[in-house]
Amino acid sequence: MSLFSIDEDSAKVRFPPPLVFIGFLLIGWLVDDLFGLNPAIPAMLRWLLGAVAIVSGLAVIAMALLRFRQSGNPPEPWKRDTAFVAEGIYRLSRNPMYLGMALLAFGIAVATNSLGSLLTLPLSIIAIQTQVIRREEAYLSRTFGQAYEDYCNSVRRWI
Repeated sequence: MSLFSIDEDSAKVRFPPPLVFIGFLLIGWLVDDLFGLNPAIPAMLRWLLGAVAIVSGLAVIAMALLRFRQSGNPPEPWKRDTAFVAEGIYRLSRNPMYLGMALLAFGIAVATNSLGSLLTLPLSIIAIQTQVIRREEAYLSRTFGQAYEDYCNSVRRWI
């Protein structure tokens, strides 16, 4: 039984990608507690850097979601794509939602002084790359063909 309905014609991602970033943040905080990891970063610097990353991440996610909504596409990777989105923020990154989530997780890790969460962030990116993006890219290539291939050749995956 699934918590949500997976469209047959989709990338068939079986979990919400934000849960990957949340999960690894939580694991990082657990690592901090277990090993007493606290980087010696001054609080004002942590909060400033963390806030910039959080606001940037939220802005990137919002721009990507807005572009998806304008095109009529659902943002959930288990739903069928109805349009190929290559405008707006998608001219700079093929995966701005995941880039935004990574920035958001980075900002939270820095603001909360969590070395464990900073160390697990690359693991969350690897998980998104291997379990989500690869499926999405294969699906989009099948669905949109040469137009998507040309897009991949001109726009980087992350930044």
